[in-house]
Parts: sequence; structure tokens; C-alpha cells
Amino acid sequence: MTIRFDNSYSKLPGHFYVKQAPVPVTRPALIRVNRPLAELLGIDPAWLESDEGIEVIAGNRVPDGADPIATVYAGHQFGSWNPRLGDGRAILLGEVIGNDGERYDIQLKGSGLTPFSRQGDGRAPLGPVLREYIVSEAMAAFGVPTSRTLAAVTTGDSVYREARLDGGILARVAKSHIRIGTLQFFASVNDIEGLKILVDHVIERHYPDAASAENPVPAMFDQVMRRQAALVARWQGVGFIHGVMNTDNMLLSGETIDYGPCAFMDAYDSAAVYSSIDHAGRYAYRNQPAIAHWNLACLAQALLPFFADDEEAAADLAQAALERFPEMYLQEHLAILRAKLGLATMDEGDEKLAQDFLDLLERSRSDFTLAFRRLGELTVGATEIETLFDFPESFASWLERWRQRCAQETISDTGRHRAMMSVNPAFIPRNHLVEEAISKAYDGDFTLFHRLNERLSTPFEYDAADAALAVPPEPEQIVRQTFCGT
Repeated sequence: MTIRFDNSYSKLPGHFYVKQAPVPVTRPALIRVNRPLAELLGIDPAWLESDEGIEVIAGNRVPDGADPIATVYAGHQFGSWNPRLGDGRAILLGEVIGNDGERYDIQLKGSGLTPFSRQGDGRAPLGPVLREYIVSEAMAAFGVPTSRTLAAVTTGDSVYREARLDGGILARVAKSHIRIGTLQFFASVNDIEGLKILVDHVIERHYPDAASAENPVPAMFDQVMRRQAALVARWQGVGFIHGVMNTDNMLLSGETIDYGPCAFMDAYDSAAVYSSIDHAGRYAYRNQPAIAHWNLACLAQALLPFFADDEEAAADLAQAALERFPEMYLQEHLAILRAKLGLATMDEGDEKLAQDFLDLLERSRSDFTLAFRRLGELTVGATEIETLFDFPESFASWLERWRQRCAQETISDTGRHRAMMSVNPAFIPRNHLVEEAISKAYDGDFTLFHRLNERLSTPFEYDAADAALAVPPEPEQIVRQTFCGT
């Protein structure tokens, strides 16, 4: 079996990366292969599950055609500038062209020391590997642009954090791993030639339409903003809190990446924070749109030399572009809220209707996911999740307003129900279940991990047999903090 590599990033100038092979591990063992994703990439899943495939995932064997590298980037981390970061525990094996014609990176995460590891060990504990597998694949099933997980293995080696932990390696797939921080690095060292090469690569790879614009870079930047607006709106729509929205964790491709201290809300709380390192709540749920805007301002700063030859004119153009982002986001978010509320048309009162619903959820501490799911059931009088969640009396007035708004449209009740069931999941990666799956895996039991992955592959299809995976946590099960793997 061969992987049909078609590498492009490793053909860029040598100071964009360091040639670096993965560091072998002691006793790799397979956890799971994402068979549908493997097939999309033109890789035989059975081969990936074989001893040879496991060796590749673990980094013990470099397959023919791979050109392993660790890439350099910089970034703002919690608002503070770090001039040189880079892949400290990840190796980009290479790129493949999928059966859909798209280009994809295959990267090994937790594959050992690189020149960018700083004081880290280059490894990943098993827990964060399992969390990223579960959550990234659930996000893909929700229709949220995201990096994916091709496979995961245990290493047979220990990783030391607060305690000794089993190690793991994740094979991550993304349309590229080029970050806002990648462009920031070249801008910060005034490598304008390198920055131009990278920008041209991004345009060719992700925004080819921008190449024909009068000025390709502002055209590319506008499209990047639109993708980020759509991405964060989708996060908000499923109650996802990223946790580390640093500029080095924002991909130019518009995909979600870095599922370290991420979490999904149970009870709706606009100020929700889970990340153990986000002490000030910078990346709280309600702050995510504004942080995306902030990160895009950092990107605009890096791109200024290409907006215009005159520095003042370039700054004016960049500022004018950035001022369009809030409206882009609001339109994306409102469209998602309309869909979640089952509204097929636009009305000037929809934003207030949606916000009033969210305010009621927050005051009543109602479950975000099940509330929208139950709302969809009310369109036809369905009762599948009524025993899991129903609206308290405090929602009565709002529900009447919502019914009156729905009555203004010509869509049938069954059509509205079908549409709402397709956008409001019954199942999300509940934090307490993810933590339970991780805890059991450390004891050698991966049953719940596999069950969650299977269930979350079709999150919009409710099955009463899996009701335990849909219900919010009991008070003693609530997870209040999540942790990254470094």
C-alpha cells in the first residue's frame, strides 16, 4: 500500500520549516481508524489498521513519498505576542489529493521533539488525543468546517504532566495547517519576500478566485473574513467553546483546529469558560466573535505591505475591510439562528425573537442543545425527547410569539420539523461523557470512546436506546474545566 503524496508546502523555501522525521515510539497499538476519511483520502483503511499502517501513524515508519517537516509560525497567545512558535509536537507528513479533488495535509500530532518544542516534550497524553478525535469528528458531522482525525494510536510510552500518563499520537487531516500566525511570523521578521511567497501559496491553494482580482491580497482577506465569520457563527450555533483562540490556532483555510481545552455548553451560559488556562475569560463563548475580529486585525497588520504601496493608504484599506466583519458575522449568525428556530424567511423581528429565546435559556439554565431540539418537536407534536427536556412555564409567552411567527410562512409543519431536525443535533460530545471515555481508556477500556464516535457520526438522528448519551450531566458530573495536552 502506498499513500499518494502530492506535497507542495515542503517545496516552499527552506526557512518555512525544518525537515524533521517523527521520533519513533516503543510499542504502538491501534485505537481507531476513521475508515470513511481514509477512503476519501485514497488510503486503504485495512492497510492503516495493519502493522505497517500502525507504524506509519505512530511515526515509526516514514512512508514513501512523504516529506516530513515541522513548520514555523508565530502568534498572539491570550493577547501576548510570541515571536517564534512552530510545530513543537507535530510533524506534517505530506499532502494528498482526496477523491473529492481537494488537497489535504496529513499531520502526526504527538510525534516527538522538534526544533520548535521549546521546553516541551513533543508528545501528547492519551486524553487530549481521544478528545480531539471525538470532538473533531463530531464537528464534521455537524457540518462545521474542521480539521479531521484519520487515526489514533497509543505509544507504549509514558508522558509526564501533573502525573505519569499513557501517550498517544493522532493523525490529523486539514486542508492546510497555515495559520494567521504563519503570516505573522514572516511579517514580524520583515521577510516581505517570504511573506509574498506564502500569500501566493494561500491564494492558489484556498482562494483561487482572488488571483484574478485587481488586487489579490485584499480580495483574499475579504474571503478569509467571510470564512471566519461563518465558522464562528457555526461554533455558536452548536454551543462550542474553542478555549484557545490564539492567532496561531486560526487556520487560513477557515477550519477549526486545536481541540485542547475545548468544550460544549450544557446549560446555556453566554459567559461560559472551560479552559483551565483562560483565567480572565478572554475566550468565553460570548467573546468568540469579537476575538475572531481581533485575530483578523492581526492578519490585516501582517498583510499591510500588499494592500497598497503607501503605508497610510494601506492602513485605511485594511481598516475599511475590517469594519465589514461585524456585519458579516451578524448575518451568518442570524441565518443559523433562523434555521435553528425553523424560520425559512426573513423578518426584521427575528433577531429579537432569537435573542429573547437565548435570554430565557440563560435565566432558566436550560440545556442549549435539547431546548432547540425540543422546539423542533413542537412543530408536529413529537415527543421523542420530552422525557429528557421540556420547556418550563416561563417560556409560554415566547412560544406563542414563535408560533405566530411560524404561521406567517407557507412551509408545512412537517417540512419545518424536518428542517429543524437537520440542524439541531440530539447528541453532542457532552463534556462529562468525553471525560468518562478518557478515564476509562486510561484503564484500558475504549468501549465508551468507540460508542461516542459511532453515536456522534449521526448526531441529528435520535435513538432512545442512546438516551444516556443525550442527557445533560447530573450536578456531580458537571465538568468545570478542560485542559490542553502540553
